[in-house]
Amino acid sequence: MSDAASQYTAAHIQVLEGREAIRKRPGMYVGSTREPGLHNTVFEVSDWAVNEVLAGRAEHVDVTLESDGSVRVAIDGPGIPVEAAGHTGDPSLEALLTRMHAGPRGDSRDFVGVGLFGMGPFVTNALSSHLTGEVRREGVRWVQHYDRGGAVGPPSPQGPTTESGTVIAFRPDADIFGTAQCSFDALAERFRTLAFLNRGLAISLTDRRPSCGSRSERFLFPGGVRDFVAVIAARTGTTDGTDVFGFEYEDPQIAGSVEVAMMWSDTLAGGVHGFANSMPTPGGGAHVAGLRDAVAAAINAFARERRLLTKADTDLGPDRLCDGLTAVVSVKLDRPEFEGATRDCLGNAEVRESVAPAVRDQLIAWLAEDPRLASAVVGRIAAGTSSAGA
Repeated sequence: MSDAASQYTAAHIQVLEGREAIRKRPGMYVGSTREPGLHNTVFEVSDWAVNEVLAGRAEHVDVTLESDGSVRVAIDGPGIPVEAAGHTGDPSLEALLTRMHAGPRGDSRDFVGVGLFGMGPFVTNALSSHLTGEVRREGVRWVQHYDRGGAVGPPSPQGPTTESGTVIAFRPDADIFGTAQCSFDALAERFRTLAFLNRGLAISLTDRRPSCGSRSERFLFPGGVRDFVAVIAARTGTTDGTDVFGFEYEDPQIAGSVEVAMMWSDTLAGGVHGFANSMPTPGGGAHVAGLRDAVAAAINAFARERRLLTKADTDLGPDRLCDGLTAVVSVKLDRPEFEGATRDCLGNAEVRESVAPAVRDQLIAWLAEDPRLASAVVGRIAAGTSSAGA
């Protein structure tokens, strides 16, 4: 053993906890110190706000990109508890801004995964040069200031108010993110998706930075994932296809709910988009596999019944059947099981067993309702398969 190794003791070990650890290795908590990481600091706070709405403690979320580079996230409702005021409840303002994982957790289907790794607004606080938490509750306006994640002082009353709600305003630390700026379009895409996946959720995004005037958008989609599929189809030029087919159901066997929408067209651009508890799953998983199994089973059964496939023809495979398909499958589970820390693939095997037969039966019934339309869809797929094999 070398002299250096023999002199190695516990004194050589550096232990970083809380905000110090986050500021030392910010990429581990928000993904990067560039624009994507900056966006994740916004999502840590905005997703918490969305969860307050989904839990029934607020009605809408307002996000504003201020001209000075700060970000403001506000919700209505009664205002979250303030420990200094003697309020009870969880989380309090102080807990939300100083503890990891504070707030509602992912053991319920009515929960939006917070940020990249689910740390919550504490991560945003640690990576901000300045943050202010403001609560209007029971006729009093409470304010607390933070400097690089550390409280400047306790929450203090700032006078009476007739309003109620909670506001978190923060300025991302330029020492960490440099000159990176939030993209209105990137934030809007995230909020738009959340509104599609949570029918009735209202989110507004305002950008006060442009010198030519502010820009604002409000996201609210009563049609849920049906609206989502229609928008994806319009973006990819697939609006010449069939009508949007969709349905939703509760399944106690998976302790959750499933919502599906799909349409076919002559183009190949739409794709299958999976979500679990409102989080995108680009790696797919059980819900996406179940959808693909169901599409293959339903269309092959219909094609053989209508003799669009002969006895000598082999079944059409899921890969070919998904050509020209634009689909969204969204599951909300009390006990989601993800593969990997970034939660981009759903692992619950029972979800595949639930989604496959439900989508198959619903799709067969839909095809039977309009045989002419169904024959056109199946015929187009069969023709594409034949030409591909030629």
